[in-house]
Amino acid sequence: MMELMKSLCFSFIIVASFTTLFSVADARRFYVGGGNGDWAINPHESYNTWSARNRFQVNDTLYFKYAKGSDSVQLVTKADFEGCNIKNPLEKFDNGEAEVTLNRTGAFYFVSGDQDHCTKGQKLIVSVLAMRNHPNVSPAKAPTTAQPPKAHSPVSPISPAKAPSTAQPPKSPSPVSHISPATPPSTSQPPQSSVSPAPEKTHQRGNVLLFP
Repeated sequence: MMELMKSLCFSFIIVASFTTLFSVADARRFYVGGGNGDWAINPHESYNTWSARNRFQVNDTLYFKYAKGSDSVQLVTKADFEGCNIKNPLEKFDNGEAEVTLNRTGAFYFVSGDQDHCTKGQKLIVSVLAMRNHPNVSPAKAPTTAQPPKAHSPVSPISPAKAPSTAQPPKSPSPVSHISPATPPSTSQPPQSSVSPAPEKTHQRGNVLLFP
């Protein structure tokens, strides 16, 4: 995690460095009022009219040229600009020439260090836009932490589908129970009479047996 954070911070530093480099290299120098940058009373064109015709962006510079010791340039607030108040400047330049960097977006208010000059119109408003377009610099991609390979879930082998057999196996004949041949009916013997025949009666006459 710490390595990732360090890599991201390093990437942002690189991007910021490239952005600054391109914006500074592409910055423009504007001579105030056009011409040689003369900062004076009654210019040939109103300073604010000149400003409205130009497009100022971050890191551009303004060049002022004036007589050293008799004039100066002051960066002031909006309220002091409108009232030509020169007592509380944000910045003051009085060495005969000045080059001011427009280091932010928004409005910059400049007045002459001589209040009488200011009331006569020696004052300037500059509206600064964002930086100029510069080549897109893609941030370096942070190294991705390698993810362990995911284990594949075991796949059960799939048996090839058996083609349906068209031939039907011969049906086995159902077992036939052996039928014993019919036993012919036995000729029944007439029942023997249980009655013994009556003995014939004999008559004996003398030594001769007489049968009826």
